[in-house]
Amino acid sequence: MKDMNEDHAPRQRWLGLMAKAPAGRVASLLDEAMTRPAFTWLRAPEVGSTMVRARAGATGGPFNLGEVTVTRCALTLATGEVGHAYIQGRSKADAEAVAVVDALMQTSKAATLQAQVLDLLDAEQTAKRNARAAKAAATKVDFFTMVRGED
Repeated sequence: MKDMNEDHAPRQRWLGLMAKAPAGRVASLLDEAMTRPAFTWLRAPEVGSTMVRARAGATGGPFNLGEVTVTRCALTLATGEVGHAYIQGRSKADAEAVAVVDALMQTSKAATLQAQVLDLLDAEQTAKRNARAAKAAATKVDFFTMVRGED
């Protein structure tokens, strides 16, 4: 049985995209797309740390790998939508931008933000993954096509 409700999948996707974005990128895309709306803090940005867990070989027992610094915040728009953010690092401004986008994605401005912020982040991250995969593929050796020299 799944832990998550399927209705949460789109929100998890956009929060994941923004959490993986380079520092300052979400804020710059948001500011290019629109003026930030007024909001009130539910939880002002605060820096802390969280434990990262891992598994050896992705199948072994979990172990504590170490701690990572995160910044979190929560806000509510004047219209009542609530936005949350958890990002790696110490940037309170980036956390604020992620929370604002999260809240605005629950409004009628979702299509605009999808096109001008989230789709751009997705394209940038896909291009980065593809470039890294191409660089790794260039070093691949196919042992089945090598000639042994016994002819």
